[in-house]
Amino acid sequence: MNAMRKRLGMIAPSSNSVLEPVTYAMLSGVPGISAHFSRLRVTEIALDAEALDQFDPSRMLRAADLLADAKVEAMAWNGTSASWLGIERDRSLCEAIGARTGKPATTSTLACIDAVRSSGAHRIGLVTPYTDDVQLRIEKVWSDAGIACHAERHLGLRDNFSFAQVAPAEIADEIRAVVAEGCDAVVVLCTNMEGASVTAALERELNVLILDSVAVTLWRTMLLARADPRILSSWGRVFQFSLS
Repeated sequence: MNAMRKRLGMIAPSSNSVLEPVTYAMLSGVPGISAHFSRLRVTEIALDAEALDQFDPSRMLRAADLLADAKVEAMAWNGTSASWLGIERDRSLCEAIGARTGKPATTSTLACIDAVRSSGAHRIGLVTPYTDDVQLRIEKVWSDAGIACHAERHLGLRDNFSFAQVAPAEIADEIRAVVAEGCDAVVVLCTNMEGASVTAALERELNVLILDSVAVTLWRTMLLARADPRILSSWGRVFQFSLS
């Protein structure tokens, strides 16, 4: 049985306390798929040089090397840093991981953009924990990628650990707020906020697509590993998506 398992490799921010338990919860009871984690030191999200240096690609590649030892079928940088650093940063990272390990790779930002494009949604809401300046940078980066922000809510937080302390009920309220402004899809852009636990219920309540970063990264990594994500459809509509 172990020889047949699809192993998914995830590079996680070191202070993230949501990503692993939520991913394990989604995969609980799913036969033949497992998630494996390597960590990269990340403690704050800001635009100063020290904070940006946390995402040096060489450090991510060392984490990818460790995941390759577990013979994973696909990898993901399970963080949203390219949303303020620039999309090309993640594209280059994925190419480097592939060249170095021979494994296909994605990132949370690239996965969210793939999901938005696959959905056909046009009025996108962004819900994040970030500060004003980071949020403005995210909106610019996403707009340059062809996805304009129709409405947004952000919580003004900088300490990465604190993002996990935001209650799911508060995240749900922020989602409702941007939907009230006319959004037809909402991206919860952070892998250290527990949006996955409220996604399915809110999709039914609001009749909009909700893309939680943890769930969407798992969806995209499963596709790269040639695992069928539809087995996780109870966690949200994104797991029914395919890519052409």
